[in-house]
Amino acid sequence: MRVVVAGGTGQTGTLLVEALRTRGHEAIAASRSTGVDLITGEGLAEVLEGADVVVDVTNAPPENQDDFFRTATENLTAAENKAGVRHHVVLSIVGLEPASDLAYYRAKLTQEAAVRSGGVDYTIVRATQFFEFLGAILGANTDGDEIRLAPVKVQPIALADLVVLLAETAESEPVNGTVEVAGPEVLALDEIGRRLAEPGQRVTSDGKPFFGADIPIDALVAGPGARLGSTTLAVWRS
Repeated sequence: MRVVVAGGTGQTGTLLVEALRTRGHEAIAASRSTGVDLITGEGLAEVLEGADVVVDVTNAPPENQDDFFRTATENLTAAENKAGVRHHVVLSIVGLEPASDLAYYRAKLTQEAAVRSGGVDYTIVRATQFFEFLGAILGANTDGDEIRLAPVKVQPIALADLVVLLAETAESEPVNGTVEVAGPEVLALDEIGRRLAEPGQRVTSDGKPFFGADIPIDALVAGPGARLGSTTLAVWRS
C-alpha cells in the first residue's frame, strides 16, 4: 500500500513513516522540505500519484492556525479526489469542544470540518496528550522552583504507541467518523508533575486548568471505546 504522510518529516511524521515501512508499506513523507507545500499546492499532484491513503499529521505555525488548517486540508483533499485516494486519516486531539477556549483547539475543529466536507472517505483520529509534550506543559506552568498545575485528568500516550495505532488506522477501512486513541492510565496533571519534577522543584495544585482554558476536569480523557497504547508513565520515563 502506498501511504503519503503529510507532515512526514516532523517528530510524529518521521516515526509514522518508519512504522509504515516496517509494516511493509511504501510510505512517502510530504512536507515543504520534500518539495510539497500544502498551502500553495506545490508538489501535491506528484506526491499523491498512485497513493492509496493519506495520513495528515501536520502542525500549524503559531500565526493563522485556523487559516492554515483550513487551506491545507482543502488543498490536500482536493488533490486526493483527483488522484483517487481512498482514505484520508487526520490526527486530531481528544477534548476539542470543551477546550475550545484555546485557539489551537479551535483551529483543529476547523481542520476536522474541512476533512468532513472534503469529499474523501476519512477517519479522524483524536489522540490524548503525548508523553513527549508533558515537559512543555510543565515548563509553561513553572515559575522558579514552583510548578503550578491543576488536578485536570489526562491520559497520555507515547508517540511510539500512537504511530502504531495510526498505521493500523491507515490499513483499515475509513469509518467516516471519529475514533479515539489514548494511553493506558488516567492521571491527574499535578500528580504527573510531582513524578516528573526535578529535585528542588515543588508542585502546587492551584494552577489554571489547561493553558488557561476553563475545562471540565475529565475533558482531556478519552471515552470508553478508545483504543489504548501500552506504555505507562513509569515505563516511558525509565
